[in-house]
Amino acid sequence: MDRKHNKNIVPFAKELRKNMTKEERHLWYDFLRNYPIRFSRQKILGKYIVDFYCAKAKLAIELDV
Repeated sequence: MDRKHNKNIVPFAKELRKNMTKEERHLWYDFLRNYPIRFSRQKILGKYIVDFYCAKAKLAIELDV
Protein backbone atom coordinates (compact mmCIF):
# COMPACT_ATOMS: atom_id res chain seq x y z
CA MET A 1 0.00 0.00 0.00
CA ASP A 2 1.21 3.46 -0.86
CA ARG A 3 2.02 5.33 2.38
CA LYS A 4 1.40 8.76 0.86
CA HIS A 5 -2.05 10.17 1.31
CA ASN A 6 -4.09 12.69 -0.59
CA LYS A 7 -3.44 16.06 1.08
CA ASN A 8 -6.68 17.39 -0.40
CA ILE A 9 -8.76 15.27 1.98
CA VAL A 10 -6.97 16.38 5.18
CA PRO A 11 -9.52 19.16 5.90
CA PHE A 12 -12.35 16.67 5.40
CA ALA A 13 -10.74 14.22 7.87
CA LYS A 14 -10.38 17.04 10.42
CA GLU A 15 -14.04 17.92 9.97
CA LEU A 16 -15.04 14.27 10.48
CA ARG A 17 -13.00 14.24 13.72
CA LYS A 18 -14.98 17.22 14.99
CA ASN A 19 -18.36 15.78 13.96
CA MET A 20 -18.25 12.11 14.95
CA THR A 21 -21.43 10.06 14.88
CA LYS A 22 -22.98 8.97 18.16
CA GLU A 23 -21.61 5.44 17.66
CA GLU A 24 -18.08 6.68 16.83
CA ARG A 25 -18.11 8.97 19.86
CA HIS A 26 -19.23 6.11 22.10
CA LEU A 27 -16.50 3.74 20.85
CA TRP A 28 -13.79 6.42 21.09
CA TYR A 29 -14.56 7.99 24.47
CA ASP A 30 -15.71 4.81 26.25
CA PHE A 31 -13.09 2.39 24.96
CA LEU A 32 -10.44 3.19 22.34
CA ARG A 33 -9.13 6.49 23.73
CA ASN A 34 -7.81 4.78 26.89
CA TYR A 35 -6.95 1.44 25.30
CA PRO A 36 -3.31 0.42 25.97
CA ILE A 37 -2.59 0.15 22.24
CA ARG A 38 -2.79 3.50 20.39
CA PHE A 39 -5.66 4.16 17.99
CA SER A 40 -6.08 7.17 15.68
CA ARG A 41 -9.39 8.75 14.68
CA GLN A 42 -10.33 9.52 11.09
CA LYS A 43 -7.01 8.29 9.74
CA ILE A 44 -6.16 8.89 6.08
CA LEU A 45 -4.93 5.74 4.36
CA GLY A 46 -4.17 6.41 0.73
CA LYS A 47 -7.35 7.87 -0.75
CA TYR A 48 -9.57 6.64 2.10
CA ILE A 49 -10.46 7.94 5.56
CA VAL A 50 -11.09 5.20 8.11
CA ASP A 51 -12.91 5.88 11.36
CA PHE A 52 -10.26 4.31 13.61
CA TYR A 53 -6.81 2.89 12.89
CA CYS A 54 -4.23 1.00 14.95
CA ALA A 55 -0.82 1.07 13.24
CA LYS A 56 0.72 -1.53 15.55
CA ALA A 57 -1.94 -4.12 14.67
CA LYS A 58 -2.49 -2.76 11.11
CA LEU A 59 -6.19 -2.71 11.98
CA ALA A 60 -8.73 -0.35 10.45
CA ILE A 61 -12.21 0.01 11.97
CA GLU A 62 -15.05 1.49 9.96
CA LEU A 63 -18.44 2.02 11.63
CA ASP A 64 -21.50 2.13 9.42
CA VAL A 65 -24.98 2.63 10.81
